[in-house]
Amino acid sequence: MPSYLQVQNISKSYGPKVLFENISFNINEGDKIALIAPNGTGKSSLLSILAGKDSSDRGGEIKFLKNIVIAFLEQETMLDPGKTIMEQVISGIAPGAVHRDSWELETEVKQILTSLGLSDFDCPCSSLSGGESKRVAIASVLASNADFLVLDEPTNHLDLDAIEYLEDYLSKSRRTLFMVTHDRYFLDRVCNTILELDGGNLYTYKGNYQYYLEKREERLAVASALNEKYRNIYRRELEWMRSTPCARTGKARYRENAFYDLQEKAAPIRETRQMEINLGSARLGRKIVNCRDVGFSYGDRCILQHFTYNFAQGEKVGIVGANGIGKSTFLNLLTGTMQPSCGEIDRGETVRFGYYRQEGISFREDQTVLEAVQDIAETVRDATGAQIAVTSFLQQFLFPVEMFNTRISRLSGGEKRRLYLLTVLMQRPNVLILDEPANDLDIVTLNVLENYLKDYDGCVILVSHDRFFLDKIVDHLFVFTGGGHVKDFVGSYSEYREFMQERRRAEARAARAEKPAAAPRENSAQVSDKKKLTWKEQREKEQIEAELPVLEARKAALEEEMSSGALDIATLTAKSREIEQIISDIEFKELRWIELSE
Repeated sequence: MPSYLQVQNISKSYGPKVLFENISFNINEGDKIALIAPNGTGKSSLLSILAGKDSSDRGGEIKFLKNIVIAFLEQETMLDPGKTIMEQVISGIAPGAVHRDSWELETEVKQILTSLGLSDFDCPCSSLSGGESKRVAIASVLASNADFLVLDEPTNHLDLDAIEYLEDYLSKSRRTLFMVTHDRYFLDRVCNTILELDGGNLYTYKGNYQYYLEKREERLAVASALNEKYRNIYRRELEWMRSTPCARTGKARYRENAFYDLQEKAAPIRETRQMEINLGSARLGRKIVNCRDVGFSYGDRCILQHFTYNFAQGEKVGIVGANGIGKSTFLNLLTGTMQPSCGEIDRGETVRFGYYRQEGISFREDQTVLEAVQDIAETVRDATGAQIAVTSFLQQFLFPVEMFNTRISRLSGGEKRRLYLLTVLMQRPNVLILDEPANDLDIVTLNVLENYLKDYDGCVILVSHDRFFLDKIVDHLFVFTGGGHVKDFVGSYSEYREFMQERRRAEARAARAEKPAAAPRENSAQVSDKKKLTWKEQREKEQIEAELPVLEARKAALEEEMSSGALDIATLTAKSREIEQIISDIEFKELRWIELSE
């Protein structure tokens, strides 16, 4: 396959802080690569250099294959408030990426926008939320015919349906992809290569996220063993250096030079520290938050109605639903930041909320990291109740001593979020309210936070679009379905999603079975009130109706073969993979048939 991109010896520093130095890598056509690194180590800077938005320090070289078109999705979305959604998407398509007539392009843009949950194409961009703006930017990238997509945190601020659509789209696309993401399910299902930026060096893993985890541990173990070997030799050579007279022979001078080379190899491996959260929570009484027939509306728009629930100690509940449906409003009602339109919310006397808001807090940009934390407290209590200085606590959160006097304005977005999380947890809350904590936090930090929350003895109420994070933490879900309705689902997010997909498949099968042979003719007034399918959509619907019975029959035949007991291991494995693909195809086509039917 042709090489789309060759990167040789590029470097980036900000003042004395070196992000990466003299790194090189290659991206071939069809590669789907994810870049993993802790916050503040240069992920966004590297993507900006590749996309031509920034340049390497001290030379280096970036070579793209001639005439390939690049589309870049930046982490922060900037839209023109004077344009409609449709105008913005089309104007945002990368130059040189349009090879279709205007009608075909507009049709494709509408399909993508609808799949991303944006059906009002004439809506002004000035009225869009952060999540809606992100979806508009994504639509511009997908609607382009760009050969090479560079995506910086594409799942941030998206709801779960939009994330799953994007995941499915990119996993099936043949376009070359280079992205930064903290969404581990997304990464695992889309990418075939992982690049890890660690300590300024770049490591390549040819596989998905699970493969990366295994091989990374092997790499660290080998590096540690080799370093220990060098350290043993170094200790012996150090004794020789100290005991040998100053006047040395040529042979001794050679050994001395070798000693200094060995000294460098035997230096302690740069500590790959993980964030630590070693905190207890304040005592929590039996009453936490009791809701009785709570309702809330914005004018005529009902956000919540007839909600009754008593939260319990040790409970971990996830809150899911589309963007703008009222999840953050619900959290504000629970904490007393907003008051309900009706009903009653009774909070226990011992409740101490820790509220991590999606929008974060406004740090004073001229403050240092240490000053921002000392404004809250000089000491904190750990899980044993012992007091520790905030300087030690900062180091547990991967803010080393040399960063204590760094101005807030110099921190990366992820570092600011980590500092914000620290300020919430250091107050030892016993009820944690977390609104999209996974946004902008790196994977290492998320893993540590997950482990802390699993063992947390208070109550956790969590809004997140990170499916891996939800699956690892929550016991049950509050599903916001619109119109103020909330359903309580006992189980993980993946179990809920499987339940919903099975229900949709059953509805699709029932609808096809009940489809009349000849529908009665409708008068022209009735027809004009309905949104007609285009000729292309009608043909697609008819094709799906023809393909589904064939797929179902093949699935049944495979199931019969696999249960016969007559297949060898290799054949059984191949059949198993085929049936997995067929099930996926059936599911996709049934959901698409429902969309077209509606």
